[in-house]
Amino acid sequence: MRTPSAFVTVALVATALAGPAFPQQSCEKLKSLQLPGIEIVSATLVPEGPLDLTTAANPNARPAVVPARCDVKAVARPTSDSEIGFEVWLPPSGWNGKYMQLGNGGWAGSIPLPSMIAPLRRGYAAAGTDDGHKGNDASWAIGHPEKLIDFGYRAPHRTRAAAEAIVKAFYGRAPERNYFVGCSDGGREALMEAQRYPEDFNGIVAGAPANAWSRLFAGFVWNEQALLADPASAIPPAKLAAIQKAVLAACDALDGVKDSLIEDPRACRFDPAVLACKGTETADCLTAPQVKALARIYAGPKDPRTGEQIFPGYPPGTENAPAGWNPWITALAPPNAIQFFFGNSYYGQAVFERRDWDFRTMDFTNDVAFALRKAGAVIDSTNPDLRSFRAHGGKLIQYHGWGDAAISPLSSIAYYESVRSFLTRFPDPRSEGRKQVEDFYRLFLVPGMGHCGGGLGPNSFGNTGAWPAGDASHDILTAIETWVEQGTAPEELIGSGKVPEDAARTLTRPLCVYPQVARYKGSGDPYDAANFECAAERR
Repeated sequence: MRTPSAFVTVALVATALAGPAFPQQSCEKLKSLQLPGIEIVSATLVPEGPLDLTTAANPNARPAVVPARCDVKAVARPTSDSEIGFEVWLPPSGWNGKYMQLGNGGWAGSIPLPSMIAPLRRGYAAAGTDDGHKGNDASWAIGHPEKLIDFGYRAPHRTRAAAEAIVKAFYGRAPERNYFVGCSDGGREALMEAQRYPEDFNGIVAGAPANAWSRLFAGFVWNEQALLADPASAIPPAKLAAIQKAVLAACDALDGVKDSLIEDPRACRFDPAVLACKGTETADCLTAPQVKALARIYAGPKDPRTGEQIFPGYPPGTENAPAGWNPWITALAPPNAIQFFFGNSYYGQAVFERRDWDFRTMDFTNDVAFALRKAGAVIDSTNPDLRSFRAHGGKLIQYHGWGDAAISPLSSIAYYESVRSFLTRFPDPRSEGRKQVEDFYRLFLVPGMGHCGGGLGPNSFGNTGAWPAGDASHDILTAIETWVEQGTAPEELIGSGKVPEDAARTLTRPLCVYPQVARYKGSGDPYDAANFECAAERR
């Protein structure tokens, strides 16, 4: 928690950064701005009011009230087969001197306007891109390798360069700080920026990154085969409650308090066989094929030839959480689970470029290797070499929910550890030991939280905008700002949410810098963050 004097410091720093007044041109004049490879489609001063946020992926989105802005719509065409749409929102007054770019989700295909609203309210110039195509599947990738590159890494980088020029043209000066915030595919984009374009952003927030795209989507097909290749293996969503109940009975108290949350599911040794039906099948037990399918989902995909782990499996404990395994993994009614859609679209459309591709034909040795060579080379952001980002002074916060049924949180740990292992071979003389990484990159794991938010437990810490700005322990955006602009790294975040078994009650919990975990002190309200402390992991 920052002291009042810290707020005074922030105000003084902001005033100093503002510097002398610069001439600001009219919004409409940006329409005639000439930028190489960029077409400014429109530049319009828009008053505060409702904005239609419906897209192909979210046709039922409600309109949202958006502050007044200079709205610049543009297209980048770096190749003859590129059509990268992007949009820049510029506060006509009260600009904080900074720029924020927002990441996408899924296959992108539309500009992430909903994510741009909160930064605009905070005084940022904000931008986002459709990643070079329209629509929410990968059909655009068939026969269009340049569009795959646009999606993989070119669109966010070109948007950043063009947006900076637009900001400078409007305000008469470039931003003093540049930030990138994204979750899921946006998390993948965030890590891609740190790896490929380390000087683009000063601060990056990467939520639940789908950075090992090829391996992650192989895991989606693995789960689809486990549940649907044999119809008897399908696990009805109605059985998820029994599965979660059995897991919590085995593992809930491992962290020192029974609260329907598992602080670190890696400590849980749960055997799905305990759920095997002893007689007639009911909603409280699993048949033998269902037990086998559940074990495969927990274990994750492996190369049948070498035994190599292709991608981590899913930690137990939140199978029946809101927006958990249903609809991500076990949804049986058409269009079936969300994972199946993404797995089939990647391997069918982007990798094999066949609309009739059948998930049952997936070869987890040869097909995964082919995907890594063909599409993974431009989509996956798994390079552990963050030396240039570190040298540039960049700061990176990554977060992931332990209850994420889309992207296993174990993958975030795997990437973080790969960076730490790499950097120990190329140490920074200014840092020692684990601080080789912690001095610029910190990972937070959130018990119970689902994909990018929701789920159970302390799932709100500024990632959903529920906390007010200004407190670096409660608001992840303030935390990255404080780290970049004042040099104060976040030692913990405070998450807020509802008590799993009593939605009328609120809980708070410290979210600790990995590898630390929150430990109950042994007395006091177990739903109050004050009664926990961050301590070394114990598994």
